Amino acid sequence: MRNPKILVLSGSSRAASINGKLAALAAKKLALLDASTTRLSLKDYPLPIYDGDYEDKNGQPDNAVKLHRLFSENDGVFIACPEYNAGITPLLKNTLDWISRVSGSGEAFKGKVFAVGAASPGGFGGMRGLIGTRTILEVGLGALVLPQMVSVARASSAFDDKGDLVDERTAAQLDGVVNALLRATRIELSH
Repeated sequence: MRNPKILVLSGSSRAASINGKLAALAAKKLALLDASTTRLSLKDYPLPIYDGDYEDKNGQPDNAVKLHRLFSENDGVFIACPEYNAGITPLLKNTLDWISRVSGSGEAFKGKVFAVGAASPGGFGGMRGLIGTRTILEVGLGALVLPQMVSVARASSAFDDKGDLVDERTAAQLDGVVNALLRATRIELSH
């Protein structure tokens, strides 16, 4: 059986994003466990704000089609989800909306295993945004989202110089999510 293919991304495109650090660490851990890992930045796939009239006039943007293909080609997806005002970031929501509009060339959400995590400078560790992201993925898009999540509170001081988590409990939480994602994608691959 081949190793699972896992796509890793952050819902933030800022260069110094703490969720970018979380995505990078998840990708590193997945690769060390022999997953075939692809990390992407949404900054490389700019999209207009979703608008049905725009879509009717112009069709689906090339970047939405490219992202749909990337999601479809992978067995699992890890998303580091920043929290904005107790919810999902506009960048991530818009990206998911556009991907959901593309048909053909595989399924981007159903039949995929998703894992989510968040890093936040506050004490809740992005938990409120994770709930919204889960709802969109599960209820809105029909994705299988693992119950395990990683929540990194006070994230501005949560990573060391190597990009690893300094808190053992939080590091173990991320390890649990990564291992659950690999197990679940291997189960899906065997069907």
